[in-house]
Amino acid sequence: MLTSSLFLVLLCGLLGGWVLSVCPSMCSCSGGHRDVDCSLKSLTKLPHGLQHNIRFLNLSFNSLKDLGGQLSRYDHLRTLDLSYNHLESLPSVLPRSLWDIKAAWNRLRWLDKRDTAYHWNLKLLDLSHNELERIVFINNTLLSVTSLNLSHNRFWTVPTNMPHNLEIIDLSFNYLVQILPGSLDRLPKLVKLYLHANHFSVLPEGIFDKLRALKTITLGDNPWACEKEDNITRILRWAEQTHATVLGCPCYTTPVCGQGHLATKERHLDSAPLTESTMNNRGEEYDDMFTASIVMVTSASETNPSQHKSGLGMWTSTGFHSISKLTSTTEHLLSSTVKPKMANSQSKSQKVFAQIEMVLLNIFVLTIALSMY
Repeated sequence: MLTSSLFLVLLCGLLGGWVLSVCPSMCSCSGGHRDVDCSLKSLTKLPHGLQHNIRFLNLSFNSLKDLGGQLSRYDHLRTLDLSYNHLESLPSVLPRSLWDIKAAWNRLRWLDKRDTAYHWNLKLLDLSHNELERIVFINNTLLSVTSLNLSHNRFWTVPTNMPHNLEIIDLSFNYLVQILPGSLDRLPKLVKLYLHANHFSVLPEGIFDKLRALKTITLGDNPWACEKEDNITRILRWAEQTHATVLGCPCYTTPVCGQGHLATKERHLDSAPLTESTMNNRGEEYDDMFTASIVMVTSASETNPSQHKSGLGMWTSTGFHSISKLTSTTEHLLSSTVKPKMANSQSKSQKVFAQIEMVLLNIFVLTIALSMY
């Protein structure tokens, strides 16, 4: 009796382990079948056979339109990638265990406060390349969000009531014309703010004063009202005095400004290469100059107006940055490392070519002599 009971326990354990290791036939799985990749499968609905304890789910590059509340049962899910689908709204009742939600390149038109309510664990929210005009947050329920990507949407005003612990906000390539007073005051940890390629002409006085942790801000490719000196003087003064790095200074002054750069006399602001650290799919940053994107964000007046909001640019960790080119400083840096090697290789090549010419000449002479004989 004891033996049969033990056998049943072992059998149940084996069967239970087998059931928990199911992977949908059209997907690929790893990590004990808890990391599931169902991308590029032309899916129109959630695949059957997903384990209840999956932690990573990639549904990108499919034809999903509406998932309803189908994802609510996956209480262990950490990363959800819904990019490149046909979603018009985020799935309802998403698991509160999520760390990352990626829904770029969809057809999202709004984000209701219920879509992200009580996501205490959420760290990254990527809603870029959608059709968003309005977004509402309950920021006291989004305590862990540090990165928010809203680039390439249809915002006219910088969203208010954003999560207070944000470190990166990308609002580039929208239709922004104003920042309401106080909208940025409760973002004490904000380090990077991307506002380039919008429709700003002026900004309220002191709008960035409460951003004490700010290190990088982009203001290029905006139609600043440079002819109205009274209106633009405040933002120009701030751009010159701030401790942050300002990429794309207003009114075609310099590509880079800010107190940190002005204090460095050896640095030439008009030709300095700007390297923003890029980030790969796993969120790992690269800061090396030759692996990072070399980005130069200029004001709209310094570039061809026809290039405004065009495809000319470079995608980095937090968004799409307009125009990239090697500056004279960068070219000098590259030439200083490459030219010595080129010189050595050229000298070696010249010796080899000389030897080849000598051999060919000998063969030619020998051929003539034999034909005459």
